[in-house]
Amino acid sequence: MKYLLLLFLLSVAMQAQSFTAGSSALPDAPSQPPFLTVENKVNFSILAGLVAADAITTQRGLNQGLREVNPIMRPFVTRGAAGEAAGSALGFSAGVGVVYLLHRSHHYKAERITMRMIVAGEGGFVANNIIAIR
Repeated sequence: MKYLLLLFLLSVAMQAQSFTAGSSALPDAPSQPPFLTVENKVNFSILAGLVAADAITTQRGLNQGLREVNPIMRPFVTRGAAGEAAGSALGFSAGVGVVYLLHRSHHYKAERITMRMIVAGEGGFVANNIIAIR
């Protein structure tokens, strides 16, 4: 009798697992817009160009006897082109990382504003370097 009861309970448990909820039982999750939109790709490309221009103009200024005023980047840029590349890569990835975190936390307007502010700031740095090395 114990074995018959055990067999009955196992078969009921197996049948219970085969029941699934209908597809209309749960609402669809809200979709999140993609991170790599055309706008973001263009902004990242512009930022990469500005970072490269900043690196070139900074090294030119250092060759002319100027000094780096950013204390965070100073240890990188004084190591030559390799240090400059490492510092530029860190700065670029930090900017893109902040924008990505804002995107993942559903702050889409802040994401766009932050990206534009980063591009504007980097453009200002490049302009300042060009003025200084003239």
